[in-house]
Formats: sequence, structure tokens, C-alpha cells
Amino acid sequence: MITARQSRAARALLGWTQETLADKARISLTALKRLESESGLRVYESTCDEVRRALEAGGIVFLSTDRGQGVLLVNDRGDPEG
Repeated sequence: MITARQSRAARALLGWTQETLADKARISLTALKRLESESGLRVYESTCDEVRRALEAGGIVFLSTDRGQGVLLVNDRGDPEG
């Protein structure tokens, strides 16, 4: 499951606002703000899935190991400049 920190970090890497991500994920801005809140607000699993899919479509890879979680922006869009 995507964490609040992963969502915020992924948006930062992509240069997306909360409004942009909410639009791309087809969820309400309020739902995204709940997901990205550090206060542990409950969010539907379907909301998390939509956000994850939108971020992955933008080039984000979610990382999770026994040492922690993170995000990676991959550049595989055929751009030789990177």
C-alpha cells in the first residue's frame, strides 16, 4: 500500500501538484489530502490504488524493503538524454 510520504515524494519528483495528481487518479482532492496526511486518516484501498496507478503511469516505481520505503522516477520513455 502506498504511504503518505511516498505519494508526496512521487509528486515532488514528477513536479505535480495535489490537484494534478487528483485529476490524473480520478479522485477528489479531499481524498488525496487524506491519503497524504500524516495524521493517519483512513482512506479507501481503491483510492490508494488509483493514486498508485497514476503515479506509476507517470514513471514512478515504488520501493519497499525491510529497511524502509521509497520512490524512484524511471526515465524509460525513449529519451536518450535521460
